[in-house]
Amino acid sequence: MKIHLPNSAFLGNIDPFLRDFDASHPGTLEITSNKKWISIHPAVLSMVAALGLTIEPSNIKCEKFEATSKHYLERMGLFKFLRMKSGIEITEHDPAGRFIPLTQIKDSVGLTKFITDMIPLLHVEPKQAEPIRYVVSELARNVLEHSLSEHGAILSAQYYIKSNTIRIGIADTGVGIRKTINQSYNAKDDMDAIRLALMPGITGTTKREGGTELNAGAGLFFTKSIANVNRDYFMIYSGKGMYKLLKHKPTAKYTPLHADPFDDRHSKGMDFPFWQGTVVGIDISLNTTKEFSMLLDFIRDTYAKAVRERKKAKYRKAKFT
Repeated sequence: MKIHLPNSAFLGNIDPFLRDFDASHPGTLEITSNKKWISIHPAVLSMVAALGLTIEPSNIKCEKFEATSKHYLERMGLFKFLRMKSGIEITEHDPAGRFIPLTQIKDSVGLTKFITDMIPLLHVEPKQAEPIRYVVSELARNVLEHSLSEHGAILSAQYYIKSNTIRIGIADTGVGIRKTINQSYNAKDDMDAIRLALMPGITGTTKREGGTELNAGAGLFFTKSIANVNRDYFMIYSGKGMYKLLKHKPTAKYTPLHADPFDDRHSKGMDFPFWQGTVVGIDISLNTTKEFSMLLDFIRDTYAKAVRERKKAKYRKAKFT
């Protein structure tokens, strides 16, 4: 495999980075980078770290980084995940209020500890912390419950002062969304599986509308909806499919939420290099974050309505004996 760290790869312009990923020869990993500057979303960092854990260190080739921003990669802990010495010397400052370095989560205990440690690091107000806490919890829980990845979830996050935005990335190298969804549904391809995974009340653990008591098929729908209401980016990539929720201009007090993610303003593609597992990235603007309790009520109403309508449609289907 080959992966190149460009001068810029955030959710708005992540497509070229993903298309440049070479998934061939999965037993090796070659990492190259822009010579002058590297500015990347935490989702990109999480992807590289997750790949590194699947490869023997002796089969990882990482060119010497020349960009001045190479110190960022060292401080975020990338080379620890690649199990190699970077030769980059830095003075580690307290990350509080600025970033959360790459972290591996393999069980619910680790997730609870991560969330407990994470919020103080970000130095945000309680009302701003709640959606961040919720998003990280849901995304990591999805990995732990569905991915079957022996390496668990790889997370990282960073606060960007200029845009007053928290950017979060999570990646795994598990079975991928299509295999998970197809335990109960029949997704014809990776994009169809992503579409189903983002719809409320659909989960690979059961065909029952609204899921089960333990898994209601709500996590990804709620996460996408939080980004949608706050007019932020959200991206999910699995297999050869990539779906990206695009920003939109405010048109009303509340943005209409759609049960079908294809009804939202988005871009998508089924011609990306194959990613064995799932990658999710989300931006949360602290300037526009809605009151979380009201936001969840709004999303829950949409969720419940969508599940009710699908149940009615199912019962209205003609039955032949």
